[in-house]
Amino acid sequence: MIRYSLTCDAGHQFDAWFSSGDSFDEQSEAEVIRCPDCGSADVCKAPMAPAVLRGGRKSLESEGPPTPEAPVPERQTYAFLKGLREHLKANADDVGTKFAAEARKMHDGEAEERSIYGEATVDEAKSLYEDGIPALSLPKLPEDHN
Repeated sequence: MIRYSLTCDAGHQFDAWFSSGDSFDEQSEAEVIRCPDCGSADVCKAPMAPAVLRGGRKSLESEGPPTPEAPVPERQTYAFLKGLREHLKANADDVGTKFAAEARKMHDGEAEERSIYGEATVDEAKSLYEDGIPALSLPKLPEDHN
């Protein structure tokens, strides 16, 4: 995993973790990475120096609470999920409550493969997983509860 310091076009700074340098590039190009402060997708890597540990590893507890300037992981997660949801809505077909059936048709070659999103029950999602059909469940965001 690689941690990058990021800056949006409005000057907000935040950190994010990526599985590789290519992963950042792919997510940035797809506009999935969003600023947790303003939601901007115009994000670039900020110059950063590597962390050097001296005298052994520090435990997370010894670092104390985050400073007010430090990014809050919950805001980063929210921004990432919100950006992912917006990307899906813009680039995939909403199949509603027929998600499991449509995913199964595509897996079985009965329907053209394409990006879809929708709703599935817990039992439907479990069945898709057990049958090796790739699907990802997204958590509800705060605005979904209103």
